[in-house]
Amino acid sequence: MAHLKNLNEAGVAIQGYDPVSYFLNQPKQGNEKISSVYDGAVYYFSSESNKVIFETTPQQYIPQYGGFCAVAVSEGKTFPINPNSYVVENEKLYLFYNGQLGNTKTQWEEDKTVRQQNADKHWNNDDLVVVYPTVNY
Repeated sequence: MAHLKNLNEAGVAIQGYDPVSYFLNQPKQGNEKISSVYDGAVYYFSSESNKVIFETTPQQYIPQYGGFCAVAVSEGKTFPINPNSYVVENEKLYLFYNGQLGNTKTQWEEDKTVRQQNADKHWNNDDLVVVYPTVNY
């Protein structure tokens, strides 16, 4: 089953950030000249070595829930992310919204187990409402 992905108009994931860099605890903007396509999404990398690491085991590095805000997915909806609001737990990358409406990472951390169970349920059942923000977010 194909899931939704949080991509820009050019098909780029994580707003161009290097997915491997999150696992080094140093999120970095990737370089469009160092890129790879996986499962219909384009990923940029900050170095050739990170690209090689990703291409060896891409499933390990792609963000959970298609790169949408993990808290929003736990509530049955999609919402954009701020690539600098994230956690890596159990070798998985979770991204969060952080903008004018607040930082959802704190909501995740306050009730991580329930949030993750709910997000997994919505994601696995393909039970999500696509939300298009109508305010500056």
